[in-house]
Amino acid sequence: MNEITAAIPRPNNLDAFWMPFSDNRYFKAHPRLLARAEGMSYYTPDGREILDGTAGLWCCNAGHGRREITEAIQRQAAVMDFAPTFQLGHPVAFEAAARVAEITPPGLDRVFFTNSGSESADTALKIALAYHKARGEGSRVRLIGRERGYHGVGFGGMSVGGIGPNRKQFGALLPYVDHLPHTHLPQRNAFSRGQPEHGAELADALEALVALHGAETIAAVMVEPVAGSTGVLVPPRGYLERLRAICDRHGILLIFDEVITGFGRLGANFGAERLGVTPDILTMAKGLTNAAVPMGAVAVKGAIYDAVVNGAPGGIELFHGYTYSGHPLAAAAAIATLELHRREDLPGRARAMEPYWQEAVHSLKGLPNVVDIRDFGLIGGIELAPRPGRPGARATEVFRRCFDAGVLVRVTGDIVALSPPLIVERHQVDRIVGTLGEAIRAEAA
Repeated sequence: MNEITAAIPRPNNLDAFWMPFSDNRYFKAHPRLLARAEGMSYYTPDGREILDGTAGLWCCNAGHGRREITEAIQRQAAVMDFAPTFQLGHPVAFEAAARVAEITPPGLDRVFFTNSGSESADTALKIALAYHKARGEGSRVRLIGRERGYHGVGFGGMSVGGIGPNRKQFGALLPYVDHLPHTHLPQRNAFSRGQPEHGAELADALEALVALHGAETIAAVMVEPVAGSTGVLVPPRGYLERLRAICDRHGILLIFDEVITGFGRLGANFGAERLGVTPDILTMAKGLTNAAVPMGAVAVKGAIYDAVVNGAPGGIELFHGYTYSGHPLAAAAAIATLELHRREDLPGRARAMEPYWQEAVHSLKGLPNVVDIRDFGLIGGIELAPRPGRPGARATEVFRRCFDAGVLVRVTGDIVALSPPLIVERHQVDRIVGTLGEAIRAEAA
């Protein structure tokens, strides 16, 4: 029998954690750590405030440390920490699904819970394939994404996504995948405010893919209403409407990835609502729980659910799911978060702040190396000219300067992406944009 002895404390060093999407070597030589968060700000271990210009990773829409969410998680943990949802259930998951269905676009009232945006993307693709097979159209196996699209890091979402660095390390991906062109037209749309005027015709590339592959082989098209991780690409006016019409014409499901655009980011509950286009399937995560507990979800039209469930011969209808689907703590966090959104009208606050936000981010036009600015809702993208032979280096230095000056921004390539919590005030917008402007000037060379 082993003797129980007093535990020897281990040093709290940086070695063990292999950080995601990070320059591990640089970080561990020059760490930037966050120790706590409250309201609009993070705080470093030595107590320095870092104003959050990114809502964490596009996810803390209600700000940080919201007492209502914390207490809901604590109450649920004290009652029941975990319950399986395979052939069993618990009331909180059903309530959370009903709350989500109250705010999704009309008709998308069946909700499948996941744990992340990546899992939501793969779940949506599998549901699309299962739907067509249930209807006797098993030949529809092809999935269409878009260049520069981001749908997480599962093999399904990565295959349909179109960001090269996310794909090139991993060899062959899913078969039967094709891509639409992206919608970024800087020669025609540079410094657009809101939706660009030019580019709706890019949706017609789907007709070309139908002609190439045959409509009877295409299951679904997945796009982000506003592409975020690739650098804030806002859809041209009429583009999504055109895509919707082509999908309808050929019996193709349209999937919106709203992991970033959901829960008020565009001044509405979902981007589909703001943009006036309803998909067949909608993915979400991030803002669903204000990031307090990992959770994602997929909302589908009732007809899709009915085809899969009622079309099955008996027993399990969809052989898919996760151990933590509808986890009690996540479900409790989701309910509390959605109540916060309703009570404080966070989408309305975002819509009211949007004009001021737009003026602020576009005030950076004319600064050294700023080649484009894009915005929609409470999202901003400031594109910088890359340094010769060193793509991404300029924006990375801007990020570091902003952090050291007390403001958190996000960079992707040479694009600075902004997405503050929806509780942001005007003086905080001024500080975010002012600090960013100073950093851009400092990296002019």
